[in-house]
Amino acid sequence: MKVVIVGGVAGGASCAARLRRLDESAEIVLVERGPYMSYANCGLPYHIGEVIEKESALLVASAELFRAQFNIDARVLTEVVDVDPTARTLQLRDIETGEVTNESYDALVLSPGAKTVRPPIPGIDLPGVFEVRTVPDARTIKEWIARGTTFLTGMDSYSGWQTVRPKKHAVVVGGGFIGLETAENLAHVGFDVTVVEMADQVLLPLDPEFGRAAADRLEQNGVHVVLGDGVASFAQAGDEQESLVVTTRSGAQYPADVVILSLGVRPDTTLATAAGLELGERGGIRVDDQMRTSDPDIYAVGDVIEVKDVQTGEPTLMALAGPANRQGRIAAEVICGRDSRFRGVQGTAVIGLFGATLAWTGQNEKSLLRRGDTDYEKVYLFPNSHAGYYPGAKPTVMKVLFRTSDGLLLGAQAAGEDGVDKRIGHLAMAIQFGATVYDLEESELCYAPPFGSAKDPVNFAGMVAADVLRGDMPLVHWFTNPDALVLDVRSDPELAVEGVDGAVHIPLGQLRARLDELPRNQEIHVLCRSAQRAYYATRILVQNGFDAKVISGGMLSHAMLAPR
Repeated sequence: MKVVIVGGVAGGASCAARLRRLDESAEIVLVERGPYMSYANCGLPYHIGEVIEKESALLVASAELFRAQFNIDARVLTEVVDVDPTARTLQLRDIETGEVTNESYDALVLSPGAKTVRPPIPGIDLPGVFEVRTVPDARTIKEWIARGTTFLTGMDSYSGWQTVRPKKHAVVVGGGFIGLETAENLAHVGFDVTVVEMADQVLLPLDPEFGRAAADRLEQNGVHVVLGDGVASFAQAGDEQESLVVTTRSGAQYPADVVILSLGVRPDTTLATAAGLELGERGGIRVDDQMRTSDPDIYAVGDVIEVKDVQTGEPTLMALAGPANRQGRIAAEVICGRDSRFRGVQGTAVIGLFGATLAWTGQNEKSLLRRGDTDYEKVYLFPNSHAGYYPGAKPTVMKVLFRTSDGLLLGAQAAGEDGVDKRIGHLAMAIQFGATVYDLEESELCYAPPFGSAKDPVNFAGMVAADVLRGDMPLVHWFTNPDALVLDVRSDPELAVEGVDGAVHIPLGQLRARLDELPRNQEIHVLCRSAQRAYYATRILVQNGFDAKVISGGMLSHAMLAPR
């Protein structure tokens, strides 16, 4: 059996290595059009920011390693120029020499990845405008930064005492993963960074309040965030040929010594189109759950394919390394005769920004509303990352979505400085296995004071959500009923910091003695700082005949949700 794999990064490299482990006799050809096999493109922003100092650290497995360790015919700087599915042959071109050779196959695996979106914006091809997709991209950016503009060149290398060094400016176009990670890393190496995002929030997989939290974190660390304004043009800045001016659609202008394009990616379906393969409605190659394309001898994996959202059944694109690696492994197993299948994706992801972590999994509220799905509820909670009495505990903000009809866990988002990835990882597994919020109540998780709490945030989320469904915690959200009476049960000193206009104030400890001050013919919305005391107050009120509801998340969620 002869297998040719096109694309040697995440999915292709995983497919090749797994294929060899399963079949020692297979003839495997792995071709990559770039100069490197199996590199860590997720680490590129951190190499630009000198967090990962050595470029070699990004190179996971070389062509030489594939040849020596796996007996795979691995070729870099080799591109496919033609494919003939009927004859099951490929034409390969050596990029360095131009030599074209023919290669036959019994099975073909396509893993060419995706292309950076480059809209026809005037000046987009000017020197100083870069994308961050490959190791050579990162190297070129670092060389550009090291060289500097004519004005900056040598300013950090004078002998003697240098008192003033001009500030360098960077503009990052796009507020997704790579854009924000690159923005942070450019800030680390001394740039004044502006992120320009055409949408009304960064990190679109998040709900708006968490996108706002991400933007706030960037702003707190000196990164300027411009929302709702797309780029209109790039231009050279007068006589300073290496400096640029970025003009947005609103007419605003931002100086830039370097520009990073991070407008997302599109599946690179050039080969698929040449082979006559069926494409999906989202623009990726259509595959089944065994990674087969519309041609039974051709498989496809990674960023180039359209995958199924396991929760909705809808087709989607998911340009993440984790799914790509799993898909490559599955394709290899199917080629070797195993009945392996790809379950689909649920969009689990994480990003770090200046010491904070934001992570998410499953459905967000935006997607539920877009589909007209009303069978859900949400809770906001603010647990500590570990036991509060143990030093170093950090607050975590969590939003958990679940079905009102049966408690099925739908999705979760979280932000904080410690333990966020762990909690979302737990919830991702829960969603994968169809868990309900009642299952979260009973989840047995690791506990010791440095690592968690006796009621882990995951347990806590389940308990709060289950209380809502059982009717123990009648719930309401901010800005939903202007006719309700708002009852604030916080202490007097807390009101000196912040309050809600028109709210009635009765501290929790005085509530039982002052029930006659509250109306019995009006809905009462109860708040405190995070909703814990509001819950206690609501239990008192409900059992005394009042129509009371807890405002989910209290003043902490108000800070996230209130219009600015």
